Amino acid sequence: MSKAIVTVEDLAREPVWAIRPEALEGMLAHLRSAGGAIEFDAAALEAAAPRPQPVAGGIAQLPLHGPISHRFSMWSLLFGGTSTERFSAQLREALADPAVSRIVIDVDSPGGTVDGVPELAAEIRVAREKKPITAVANAEAASAAYWLASQASEIVVTPSGEVGSIGVWVLHVDRSAALDAAGIKPTFIFAGKHKVEGNPFEPLADEARAYFQGRVDDYYGMFVRDVAKGRKASVGDVREKFGQGRMVGADDAVKAGMADSVGTIEDAVVRQRRAAAADNAMDTETRERRHRLLALGASR
Repeated sequence: MSKAIVTVEDLAREPVWAIRPEALEGMLAHLRSAGGAIEFDAAALEAAAPRPQPVAGGIAQLPLHGPISHRFSMWSLLFGGTSTERFSAQLREALADPAVSRIVIDVDSPGGTVDGVPELAAEIRVAREKKPITAVANAEAASAAYWLASQASEIVVTPSGEVGSIGVWVLHVDRSAALDAAGIKPTFIFAGKHKVEGNPFEPLADEARAYFQGRVDDYYGMFVRDVAKGRKASVGDVREKFGQGRMVGADDAVKAGMADSVGTIEDAVVRQRRAAAADNAMDTETRERRHRLLALGASR
C-alpha cells in the first residue's frame, strides 16, 4: 500500500486562505492530537474521494465537499477535500455530455486556499450560459466555496444551512520568543531583499505587514467582484450586506440576495429533473435560447 504523511507544517504552509478560520484550526488540532503528523494510505483515500453521481434524468450532480485546494493534495485527501483542477475537469465533462442538460453542485465546504478559485469561478460563470447550474449549500458554502457557488445560475440553501464567510486572510506566527527561551537563534542566509519576509522566526516588520495586507486586499477584491458578477449585485452590496465575513443562515441569505431559495438537495434535483424533461421536449434552438435567457436573469 502507498503510505503518505501529512503534517501541521503542510497545512500552515499555504500563504493565502479563503476558509473559515475555525475550520482550518480544527484540521490543525486534529494533526496536533496525532503528534503533529498522520500516516495514511493515500490510495485508499483516493478511492474514497467524492465523485460525481451517475447522470440520471438529464442531471449531472457534482460534489464540492471539504477543504478546497488547487490540486488534489495529501491534506485534501485526508480531510475529504476538493481540488479546483478536478472539479473543473468534472464540470467540462458534464458540459460536453449530450445526456446532461442541467447541473447540480452539491456544496458542503468551509472554503480553502485562494489558488485556482478565481479561475474556476470564471469557468462556472461561463458554463451557466451553456447549461443551467444550481448550487446547493448542503449544508455549508463558506468562503472559497461560496465564491464558487455564487457563480451558478441559482443558489439553494438547505433549511439548516449557511452561506457566506466572504473574506481572505493570511496568518503569521511569531515564534521568536519561544526560540529565545529555548536558546535557539536562527540565521537566514539569503539573496533578494524580501525573500525571507514573513518567516516565523522573527516579528513581522511593518513593511512586510503592508505587503501581506496588500495581497489580502487584492484577493478580497477579486472575491467581492466575482460574487457581485455571479449574483447580479453591486460590489457595495456584497461588501456591506453579504455578511461582512460572517456566515448567514438560509432565510437571511435569501433576504440579503446571497441565495435564491431554501430547500434540500433532493428538492433541487427533482426540480431540475422536471426542467430537464421540459428541455428535452424543446428543439435545440429553443432550448439554447431559453438557457441564454436564464443565464442573463440568473440570481435575480
